[in-house]
Amino acid sequence: MSDTDPAAWAALLRVHAALVPLIDRELQAACRLPLTWYDVLLELNSAPGRRLSMGELGQVAVVSRTRASRVVDQLADAGLVAREVNPDDRRSAYATITEAGRDRLRAAAPVYLEAIRQHFTSRMTATEARTVAAALGKVLN
Repeated sequence: MSDTDPAAWAALLRVHAALVPLIDRELQAACRLPLTWYDVLLELNSAPGRRLSMGELGQVAVVSRTRASRVVDQLADAGLVAREVNPDDRRSAYATITEAGRDRLRAAAPVYLEAIRQHFTSRMTATEARTVAAALGKVLN
């Protein structure tokens, strides 16, 4: 292990801890949409058929499977997603984004993207941003 390993890890944790609450506050203030809701809506909107099981959602969204189910309940109460019974396993369900969910996602996207730009990518060059994305992508693969 090199001495840069803990430094890289610590930097990632500090950036995450600083920016996630900041972006969450900005989304809630501007759009009344918590970051966890935005993330789930984003994943559902880009999923094939615009639906995912709770397990699939827990794998792709930045929430655990248990938390994903609770967030889906909240989104369903707000009319932004619908729960559909899984025809192959009636004990499980799919979350599907609604038209209202797509509308809220579209309305919040400029706020989300500007927050990323302002608080994250504006602090680095385009080359550095590509390097960060590529390096972190390697960790997930």
